Amino acid sequence: MNFNTISVIGLGYIGLPTAAVIASRRKEVIGVDINQHAVDTINRGDIHIVEPELDMIVHAAVKEGYLRATIKPEAADAFLIAVPTPFKAENGNDHVPDLTYIKAASQAIAPVLKQGDLVILESTSPVGATEQMAAWLAEARPDLTFPQTHGEDSDIRIAHCPERVLPGHVVRELVENDRVIGGMTAKCSEAATELYRIFVEGECITTTARTAEMAKLTENSFRDVNIAFANELSIICDKLDINVWELIRLANRHPRVDILQPGPGVGGHCIAVDPWFIVSETPDEARLIRTARGVNDAKPQWVIDKVNEVVGKFLSVNSAKTAKDVTIACFGLAFKPDIDDLRESPALRITEHIVAQHPGKVLVVEPNIEKLPKEKLWESSMLVRQEYALDKADVNVILVRHRDFLGIEKHFRSDCITVDAVGLLKAK
Repeated sequence: MNFNTISVIGLGYIGLPTAAVIASRRKEVIGVDINQHAVDTINRGDIHIVEPELDMIVHAAVKEGYLRATIKPEAADAFLIAVPTPFKAENGNDHVPDLTYIKAASQAIAPVLKQGDLVILESTSPVGATEQMAAWLAEARPDLTFPQTHGEDSDIRIAHCPERVLPGHVVRELVENDRVIGGMTAKCSEAATELYRIFVEGECITTTARTAEMAKLTENSFRDVNIAFANELSIICDKLDINVWELIRLANRHPRVDILQPGPGVGGHCIAVDPWFIVSETPDEARLIRTARGVNDAKPQWVIDKVNEVVGKFLSVNSAKTAKDVTIACFGLAFKPDIDDLRESPALRITEHIVAQHPGKVLVVEPNIEKLPKEKLWESSMLVRQEYALDKADVNVILVRHRDFLGIEKHFRSDCITVDAVGLLKAK
């Protein structure tokens, strides 16, 4: 197939890097997003998200005329859909997959589809979402044929190819990582593989759409279960007065043991989300996966309880003070080190709770953002520089292992107390 023009629907943390990398291969790319600010920013050659190297690639692609953004889909030879798949509450279940954005994207591109086009769903989705997308497209365009009814002879090719990249390394991993490509038919897989080979240096492995959907969910559920083990271990060690960081270091000296590092919970748009897609489809069978989610979702509250405990200890030593006199500094809001992404961040959730409940000052240190969220809750807190927080804080709460925080213990006040949820200080 000739892919002269490629459209990427959704210009967020995955869509924009994908569009830019394809454009860097001198292909015409039309990026589509409902956010006018994002569209205008990209068309200036700038970016609205933080991702290393992306700014240079976008600037060059726009300047050379290979990338432009718009709010309305236009005709293309291939469409990559990279829109959010959040949850909605339904019948007492807060983790029902919400395919509203995929449906909206499908309905938006349907009018410009033509015979021979390829549509790829990249959004992480529950099993069956690609088939549902195909059904929405068929409903909107009865004049065209689709794989679910016409198999290999369909006018439109449809596939699922989940992204498998790490924030902070997206540009490199989009090119280097293997891709799992699941077409609704063999010809769909073949067409999608041809598209990805434009920019992917890793191997393109083909399978069915359902298996491709499940592969992404499985990868992140595996990681979630392993993180849950580390987080549960940290809680056990705290109760038994054992340094969990030292324990894990020692246990990992076994040649077949590789325990992950515990933290304040699990965040981001993948690991904290994807397991629920499996649970939603097979609630009775996904027992271990559900339990791991429960462990990781409960960890932020455990950290909050530890903060309350150390505030009490500080007040017991400084009996002339009240809780209103105690200044707490929270170090980090992002869901992982050295990025600005706050999605599903346990650090954000913990800090929000502290801001809402603590009667004293709450200082926030997050070197990767320029302002706090707009919600009214945050009006009582301050986004400050690290040096200011270290000078003013009575209680330090380390929630993200940013490289900017390495060595900060050398600047702690002698009378402060620290809650280290990420092992930044570790055992000496």
